[in-house]
This record gives sequence, structure tokens and C-alpha cells, in this order.
Amino acid sequence: MFRQARYDEPTLFELSREGRIGVLMDVPWDMGGGGGLQLDAGLLREDLKLPEISQVGVIRHYTRLSQMNWGVDSGTYPLGSCTMKYNPRLNEDMSSDDRVQLIHPWQDVSTVQGALKLMSRLEWMLCALTGMSRFSLQPAAGANGELAGCLMIRKYHRDAGDLKRDEMIVPDTAHGTNPASASMAGFKVVEMPTGSDGEIDLELLKGALSERTAGMMMTNPNTLGIFESNVTKISEAVHSAGGIMYYDGANLQGMLGMSRPGDLGFDIVHLNLHKTFSTPHGGGGPGSGPVGATAKLEGYLPVPLVSRNGGSYYWDYDVPHSIGKVRGGGGSFPILVRAYCYILSMGLEGLKSSCAAAVLNTNYFAKKVEGIRGLNVAYPSRLKKHEVVVSAEEMARETGVTALDLSKALLERGIHAPTIYFPQRVKQALMFEFADSESKEEIDRCVASLMEISEAAYSEPQQLKGAPSTTSRKRLDEVRANHPRTMRLSFRHKPSADL
Repeated sequence: MFRQARYDEPTLFELSREGRIGVLMDVPWDMGGGGGLQLDAGLLREDLKLPEISQVGVIRHYTRLSQMNWGVDSGTYPLGSCTMKYNPRLNEDMSSDDRVQLIHPWQDVSTVQGALKLMSRLEWMLCALTGMSRFSLQPAAGANGELAGCLMIRKYHRDAGDLKRDEMIVPDTAHGTNPASASMAGFKVVEMPTGSDGEIDLELLKGALSERTAGMMMTNPNTLGIFESNVTKISEAVHSAGGIMYYDGANLQGMLGMSRPGDLGFDIVHLNLHKTFSTPHGGGGPGSGPVGATAKLEGYLPVPLVSRNGGSYYWDYDVPHSIGKVRGGGGSFPILVRAYCYILSMGLEGLKSSCAAAVLNTNYFAKKVEGIRGLNVAYPSRLKKHEVVVSAEEMARETGVTALDLSKALLERGIHAPTIYFPQRVKQALMFEFADSESKEEIDRCVASLMEISEAAYSEPQQLKGAPSTTSRKRLDEVRANHPRTMRLSFRHKPSADL
């Protein structure tokens, strides 16, 4: 259960007391010319208002804040479509090395040969795992990789003089940011509804293809956790219409090491290194979304690529049709290091085992949930991959307890809430994903909590309407909390008590 912590934790500025210090500088700062380190007078500031607090005060402050938070190191984090897996400390140690943290993307390439070699080898690994020809490691996150892929598709058609291709087909079971990425790239989004089996209706898709089709964005396994069994036929149909197949790698965990997007007919792939390849994420970062392409489209990848000339590596801007840069630098290097270490330590067989464990966890959970009153697994007859969608529609109809109420009640039982109300085609949706690092005992604990919540919903529903009651912050008014006039990001403004 969550620790009952103070939500009005004072800031460091409020804890500050004049004259209190927590650190002694190693360098003898001598402003009078007595032999210490000399500073130019123009660099000195007297108006720098920093908090004055003891070392133990700082430690206790941040420890209290950490106890008010939740993450994969705290317990189960079944946030569907996010693959919140455990992050091995080996990878953290490697990425924290000064040789990783202190290099700069503008250094002379002769001084970063080791880093470029690592990036080149990581690119080769990602190509081997996906069936792509080359990867650009530059994109900063999944959505950044999506946008890069869409821009590549647009430029490919424009270079061919095919300006009428302005439609991007996006299934309603695709990853949630796909429509926005396609729209930002200038495409009209054509939504493709899912069939009764949870997959794309092949005949319906063929009817939507035309000379205006630029491409199709697919997430496989899809957001229902179902592998698209007709994926090669879908690729053939899109290619026959002159379109490009784009693979959203958000759900790669569901087929990691078992199947390669390139072998399924995809031309462009983006990967979420912070999901599948073990980097701590959530709360907006950090992220990394490398984008790869087959030989036909590798000339459109963002620059710079990492290339080799003899025994030396260099930033390669000589990419004939490149869409240019999609962010600064050559990639989120510490995240690339984590992914590199993760793949090396796991090996291909380890990655396959990771996929198998995630699939086993999901289907075990889905089977257990089937007997809980008011909850129903979406598309129960289909084998799930890395995630499963559960509908609380029956519970909401019979008790008034919604998916939101249920997820809030999970919080006070020490389990992070799943993704809710997505995908939208499932009413009162709760999307659970138990990564490969979760044990049977943790899954059983989540199932037991859902059973307990279900019993409460049918006996004392109002009790759940006030959940959570034991977390550091009680239930928010989420509409007001997200309103720009309500959000106060300065420590000088206390949050409203009625949020």
C-alpha cells in the first residue's frame, strides 16, 4: 500500500535558513588574489538566491518526495502500451559513466570514436532485430520517430512526382499518437475500423486504398494486444496501391526476437528504446525513437547517420534525399548506451525469452480476470501478446463504478493504474501490460486487488468514488488540474485545496 505522505511538502526554499550549509567546496575560492582560483569579476553574482540547507535536510527532502512517487522500482506498473519493464542496474552504471555523460555532440569526431563505434554497432543490432537496412538514431522519442517516418513517406512520393498521395491509413487500434504524427506531416488521416476479430478487415482496407494513398501506419501487435495475422497480405495490398508501410514499434515487446517487421513487409520502422530496450521513462522522458528503413528508403533517413571510413567513424550528412534533422545532436546517447548494454547482456535468446515471458504474463492475467464480476476481457477468444484490454462497462452500468474509479482504487492498493479509456473502441477500457520482469506473485496480487475492488463496487460503490484515500494526494479534479489557468509550476503558488 502507498505510504501516507505529506502532499504539502515544503520546497527547499521554504526549508532554507540563513547561514546553513550542506557542502564544502573542494576548490579554495579566493576572491582577493591570495592564491586560490581566480574568477573574472564579470562572472561573480551576489543576487543568486539559492536555498541554504544542511546536507541531511536535502537528503530527507528528496527521500520524502520519492516516497510520494511510484515507479518500476516501487512495484507493479502495468501501464498498457508503455512496457514499463525493470531497468537493470548494469545499464544504469554504464550510462552514468563520465565518458558517456560529459561528451558533447559538437566535439571533434576524433575525440568521440568510441561513442560513434557504439552507436554504429547498436544500429547494426537494431537492423538485425527488425530487418531494416539502416537506422538513424537521432529521433528523441516515439512520436518524434513517427513524425520522421511520415516526413520520409511524404518526401519519397514528392521526389517521385506523385503529389496526389495525401492520405495516410491509420487503424483504430494503432498507437495513439499515429493520427497526430500523420496530420503534422501534412496527411489526411483515413481511419480504418477494426473487424469483429480484433484485426484489420482486409477487404475493407482494400476498398480504402487508392491513388491518393501515401501509406499505412500499423502497430503490431495492435493496442488490443492481438497480432495482426494478415499483416503480410496487408503489406502486399498497400504496396500494390503504391503506398509505404510504416511500423510503429511501441509494441515490439510482443514479438521481440520472434518476428521482424521487415520480414512482414514494413518499409519504415521506429523503435522506442525507452520501452523495449530498458530505459527508465515516464513523466515525459527521457526517450529515444530511432527510425529505420529498408534499402529503398534509407536515403530519406534523418541526418546525421553514423558511418565508417576505414577504421574511423564519422557523422554522415551525405544522405541524398534526407528529410534533414528532427532534433539537435545525433541521438540521446545515454539511452543508446543503455539499449546497447541491454541487448549485449540479453543476447538474441534472452530477448526471445523476454518476449515469451511478457506474453505468458499477459495471458495468465487475462485468464484470471475472466472470473471477476463486472470485468470482461476484450476479444476473449484471441491469444494476447504483451498487453490485454479489459472492459469495465458492465461494472459501470450496474454499479456506477467506472474505469477511472477502479484505477484510482488500485493506487491505494500499491499498484499503479493501467492505461484507461484506450483504445477507444472498447468502452470503459483498462489496458494492462505486465512486462517480462513481473512475477506471478505480483500479477496474482493485482488480480486479488481487482477482485476486492469488484466486491466493493457491488456492495459499497460510494467508497470507491472517493478513492484513493491513502496516497500522498487525494483524487484530483482532473479537468481543473489540467486547465492552463489552474496549473501553477512555481513554488510560490500553492495548489488549490479543492483540486
